[in-house]
Amino acid sequence: MMQGGGECPDPSKIGAASAASLPDHGICLPVPLKTQAAGSARLARGRAKSDVGAMQDRLDSICAQVLRHAVSPYYETPVPRLVVATQCAPTSGVATVYEPVTCLILQGTKQVVIGDQVLRYDASSYFVASLDLPAVGRVVEASPDKPYVAAALRIDRSALADLIASMDPASIGHTPPGDLAGFAVASVTEELVEAWAGLLGLLDRPGDVAMLAPMREREILYRLLQGPLGHQLCAIAQEDSRLSRVRRAILWMHEHFDKMLPTATLAEIAGMSTASFHRHFKAATAMSPLQFQKTLRLHAARRLLAGGAEASRAAYSVGYESASQFSREYARAFGLPPSRDAERLRGAAMAVAAA
Repeated sequence: MMQGGGECPDPSKIGAASAASLPDHGICLPVPLKTQAAGSARLARGRAKSDVGAMQDRLDSICAQVLRHAVSPYYETPVPRLVVATQCAPTSGVATVYEPVTCLILQGTKQVVIGDQVLRYDASSYFVASLDLPAVGRVVEASPDKPYVAAALRIDRSALADLIASMDPASIGHTPPGDLAGFAVASVTEELVEAWAGLLGLLDRPGDVAMLAPMREREILYRLLQGPLGHQLCAIAQEDSRLSRVRRAILWMHEHFDKMLPTATLAEIAGMSTASFHRHFKAATAMSPLQFQKTLRLHAARRLLAGGAEASRAAYSVGYESASQFSREYARAFGLPPSRDAERLRGAAMAVAAA
């Protein structure tokens, strides 16, 4: 039996809607991770294990509640912007593009690779992405008796801005001086867990969603703003912040990734000098603009391959002029050459459809 009751959701129930869900939203294609990514792992620090133990009963209760409703591994709930994810075994990795989102793990452990950074977090911490970032995520700890269970909330920038305007600036958490990253983990608090419990509790009361969900979503954002990542969240709500300027360039890159995008052009879109833009972009995304565009292209090509496109057609469709260069970079990113990876992806899809 699964801890907290319930059964692991049937993987065969994953549909097109769930493929766009969080926290592993996007195309949700598996990646055979070869080795740990370069760069140092970032962990949430500063919370004693005894503190987590004191919240364990509460987390177990929330887990049991979520599992009663998780009809697929990636379930888009009736609550706006709220997704729950469950896995009954470790995963090899999922290529995805994070939207601005916050994620709370209720049980299990997750690893996310963004650029040259590795983040590992569990029920003692929470994750925030404030930019639209390509990433590879994998569940590290999960089993049928103790599945990975997580909740993710897409961040509504207008709701966040309204909340910031009504708060005392002194109550908003601040990170150390320096360039802001577009993603981070931080230690969870009892207040944040209770805010999440309120929102997730609406899964049992769908008739209350329209009236209560906005208030409970606002409470989660309020607790996040009070925490150490509050300043980072403020930055994405402020149109003229450096992080928001970088985000403008990122959104442009998402729409035009198949075109030549000189750094000077992107810097102009962001309203920065070329040197300043390159520095702030790398700090925010853990990638250079060129690396970021390459990653977007490879993710898009992988979606085309999974849908039946030939490797050469996928390469040219996403902006590559050399099929051999595409094959090299694709294999470096995903562990297999394009044609072999396409066969594996289609085989996995057929196995799920036949299950």
